[in-house]
Amino acid sequence: MSAPLIQPFAAIRPARGRAQDIIARPYDVLSQAEAETGARGRPWSFLHVSRAEIDLPDATDPHAPEVYDQAAKAFAAMQAEGVLVRDPAPHYYAYRMTAPDGHVQTGVAAAGSTRAYEINHIRRHEHTRPDKELDRARQIAAVGAHTGPVLTAHPSDPEVEALLAAATAAEPAAGAKTDDGTRHQVWPIVDPDEIDRMTARFEAMPAIYIADGHHRSAAALRVAAQSGGRFLIISFPAEQMRILGYNRIVRELNGLSRQAFLDAVSRAFSVVPSSEPVSPSQPATFGLYLAGQWYTLGLREPPAPDAGPVDRLDVSILMARILTPVLGIVDPRTDQRIDFVGGGRGLGDLARRVDADGWAVAFSLYPTAMADLMAVADAGAVMPPKSTWFEPKLADGLLSLPIER
Repeated sequence: MSAPLIQPFAAIRPARGRAQDIIARPYDVLSQAEAETGARGRPWSFLHVSRAEIDLPDATDPHAPEVYDQAAKAFAAMQAEGVLVRDPAPHYYAYRMTAPDGHVQTGVAAAGSTRAYEINHIRRHEHTRPDKELDRARQIAAVGAHTGPVLTAHPSDPEVEALLAAATAAEPAAGAKTDDGTRHQVWPIVDPDEIDRMTARFEAMPAIYIADGHHRSAAALRVAAQSGGRFLIISFPAEQMRILGYNRIVRELNGLSRQAFLDAVSRAFSVVPSSEPVSPSQPATFGLYLAGQWYTLGLREPPAPDAGPVDRLDVSILMARILTPVLGIVDPRTDQRIDFVGGGRGLGDLARRVDADGWAVAFSLYPTAMADLMAVADAGAVMPPKSTWFEPKLADGLLSLPIER
């Protein structure tokens, strides 16, 4: 490989005391209305960069050239005003997220190698859409930086953990909360020996794994020649990662009555009514919400022992046993009858959308395991769409990787 798997970088980051003014949830988890609300009264919110359409007339196409121009102006203004500053030398950065429920994960922010991504040393598990790749590539080129970090996971490594523990023993250089209550903290790792050790430990790893940010990674490859072949990653030990179920709702029952639908489902699953919302407690078990009633579904016949890693996933089981044969959904990427609801929104949101928003049926899923994600990526396979919902999410604005012009 022509470059190390990861490298230190001189970040653009909030000036001391300004992190709370800047921090924003990721651009791709917010609707435009949510972005407008999140930026209201916050002139330095990073949403003015990541969702620049909020500062243009309402009818503006989010992918119009003026949106990328506006993002560049906002990013430049934050630096000109000293709200964002550039570190004078390359560092790694310890990055910690503490969720409102107390879940903590601590990782390292680094410049990942696009060459490593290209040859699958930084491994992916999802298909990407060219239009979304192009959008992020245009954003990177316009602002002159990778501003949206890619969430990755790496195998546990005691020396990496020790380096991060030493860094986080000091006061953080930046700390702030996103509006979902997650606290984000950053510590520069500046000692040359510690930087070299971190680089060496990652170089020895067989692979690291993209968890969230496939389109940002693919976009980085598109602009690799202009950006020095690097992109912004924040990598956590795999065992610290938390995945919630990625639930499904379907618009109609494919012409079936309620009873005919339940009868069809019962051919592959036991169907047991529940007086409480069903959050599955084990794989191959699902919650079903239909006409005001929750049910627990238990798969009657599990996948064969020699089934591939994709076929063993609960999202694949649901697709193969209900969504396609019963509800007629063949391509969930394009079929407008299905939608996906991240587990962070809760089971109440599923019931509300069925009861009040015109959807017919909802399914709650057991979370995909990190080991399953890694097995799919190691096999060079692709997971079905919307298989994983990672919580907590990284923040935008605390670290940006500038392109060297």
